[in-house]
Amino acid sequence: MHFSCGIVRPPYEAGSCFLQVTSGCSHNKCRFCTFYKEVPFSVSPESEIREDLQEIRNSGWKVKRIFLQGADPFLLTYDKLKHIMELIRAYLPWDVSVGGYGRVDSLKNKTAEQLKSLKEIGYDMLVFGIESGDDAVLDKMNKGYHAEDIVEQLSKMDAAGMHYSVIFLYGLGGHGYGMGHAIKTAEVLNRLSPVRVLASGLSIFPDTPLMEEVRRGEFVEATETEKLQELSTFVEKLKIRTLLDATNVSNMMPVYGYLPEDRENILAMLKKGAGEQGEEKLRMRRDNMRSL
Repeated sequence: MHFSCGIVRPPYEAGSCFLQVTSGCSHNKCRFCTFYKEVPFSVSPESEIREDLQEIRNSGWKVKRIFLQGADPFLLTYDKLKHIMELIRAYLPWDVSVGGYGRVDSLKNKTAEQLKSLKEIGYDMLVFGIESGDDAVLDKMNKGYHAEDIVEQLSKMDAAGMHYSVIFLYGLGGHGYGMGHAIKTAEVLNRLSPVRVLASGLSIFPDTPLMEEVRRGEFVEATETEKLQELSTFVEKLKIRTLLDATNVSNMMPVYGYLPEDRENILAMLKKGAGEQGEEKLRMRRDNMRSL
């Protein structure tokens, strides 16, 4: 199999088969991200995709789910994505659903009608790392788009009936800015219909531009208590029906449940956990993280 770097996927895709169709990230300028810094963006040649599909077929594994690799394989055009699915069907002639990560602006080259067509042939459950719905934070972190872009582009996913998840990165606004960040991000998502919201706590790693800002005193990280308060505010303000999944390693207080049914239980768990752990223990756990 051709992989330019380690596998990157959400926790719930652990049992999926991974197929690289792009490498790296087409943007690769987010100030907090380390995933693709050493991998230039490129599109996999068809010969490599065919070789990998043949290897999957030869393995005897009758895969049901493929999670495309690369930070934003959905930057590829409608025609290219359709052709990739044709290749998958040719080598794996049974029902296979296909997902992957996508940037918000990866949808700009597709209409809602084209997304509906992709859904009909097997694409579903994409993951968009929006991180924030606050324009000031999006600009500061160099995400490359604004809140209205998130609404405009992901609304096409809703119109197409294609399921998707989004990532909310709490703590991204820094010390003293959590409540506003939570409220503005919830307001954006309340205009959309993600089936899952993946919440992650900001961890700042040494080889990022954001860490350089911390060292220069230009960015002050939120305390762990602030981050949990921000997550609580986000849960309170999120009014859509969705699954909140805050269980990856970046969450010092993992919580999981359906909104609105489990809202009060989630809030109670966050409050109890913060009180039992305390800032010192939470910070120690954050400092001991070495990767995501």
